[in-house]
Amino acid sequence: MRANTATTKIQLTPRQLQLLTMVAHFQENRCYSPTLAEMASELHISRSTVYEHIGELRRKGLLSDSPNKARSLKVSSQAQRLLSNLGDEDYQTEPHEAAAIPLAGTVAAGLPIEAVENTESLSLTSCFGSRDDMFALEVRGDSMIGDDIHEGDYVICRRQSTAQDGQLVVAILDEDNATLKRFYKERTRARLQPANDDYDPIYSYNCRIEALVVGLVRKL
Repeated sequence: MRANTATTKIQLTPRQLQLLTMVAHFQENRCYSPTLAEMASELHISRSTVYEHIGELRRKGLLSDSPNKARSLKVSSQAQRLLSNLGDEDYQTEPHEAAAIPLAGTVAAGLPIEAVENTESLSLTSCFGSRDDMFALEVRGDSMIGDDIHEGDYVICRRQSTAQDGQLVVAILDEDNATLKRFYKERTRARLQPANDDYDPIYSYNCRIEALVVGLVRKL
């Protein structure tokens, strides 16, 4: 009798499935895994995006690796079963976006206004578009609380490599570490400014702009 797997369904985004398949292909044909740079180049995404998805695949038990060892990613036996039978009920692909929430109208934050029911809907796509260069990141830490950005919030980002002074960006430091800060270009270096007096500015001679923050989503 087939075991009930209703409580153990694996949720994968299409991008995570692409990465998992790529690692499995390398493992089978070359006996080693691709690097983050190779995966990013193949899928035309950033290394930080690959890093986030690989982390999720690890947490889901589909990938493992050896600490401090290059090209050591391995697909688990669970992942091998998933890839061998994509129609299995243990597997479910997440949609790019959940159903939109009804947009019922407007509400006053100052003087009361007439309540008028609306029949439109609200989704991230309707607010920010569905371009391939849009993505979201969950905020960890409290260095931007002065800009009312708190841990657990989601910032909506548009991938781009340049920014003007004062813009809120996702920046990559030393080709590895990502941070959310306000960007300022000084004569010979970049200053990444937090919005919390408990944190010092970050000065970098090797800073790469990954994305511009264009929105914020928060659960209350």
